[in-house]
Amino acid sequence: MKLNQMIDHTILGANVSQKQIDQIIHEAETHTFQSLCINPIWVRYVKERIKNEAVLVCTVVGFPHGTHLPSVKRYETEQAILDGADEIDMVINVGALKDKRYEIIHEEIKAVVEAAQGRTVKVILETCYLTDDEIIKACEMAVEEKADFVKTSTGFGTAGATEHHVRLMRETVKDKAGVKASGGIRTYEDAMKMIEAGANRIGTSRGIQIIEKGDSHDSNTSY
Repeated sequence: MKLNQMIDHTILGANVSQKQIDQIIHEAETHTFQSLCINPIWVRYVKERIKNEAVLVCTVVGFPHGTHLPSVKRYETEQAILDGADEIDMVINVGALKDKRYEIIHEEIKAVVEAAQGRTVKVILETCYLTDDEIIKACEMAVEEKADFVKTSTGFGTAGATEHHVRLMRETVKDKAGVKASGGIRTYEDAMKMIEAGANRIGTSRGIQIIEKGDSHDSNTSY
């Protein structure tokens, strides 16, 4: 897989304008990123305008804190699918995980996977708040509920992806799920470290800079 096909080109700020969305659509189409990851309010707009069918439309659920009820996360997912989303990145209830209220985590992941109707679901753990044991447990639950990916971070926590956490996630899910590294990945070198640690998807707002450096490094590199 080419590096550009591993990148979710992302813009998730609270103050994103239509002009910025138009620009990121153009960038995603030009560079054929794997997906364009945007807030739910923009899903229908993007789906109607994106012409490069190779670029998927990804959106977020329970974002950014994960404190929505499972029923709300289900509804968000249903609406996103109606609007045209191809992929869903959901945030788990971190407090419930830390309190060992695992039934909540199971319920919300199951709800989103069901509502996604076969579309790709990525489960955001927000690893900066978790111990290694909590990360392992969250990954195990995501696999049990048939999520497609586990993901490190929202980009809105106290820290983003680390090689250690990505490696731990990959060791836990093995080949039963993908691993998406996101949060603080700004350079080609950052991306390569995450891929070498086991990530097969990268979430970043710096996708163009990363692939341009990758092209200059080795235009034929694939993973």
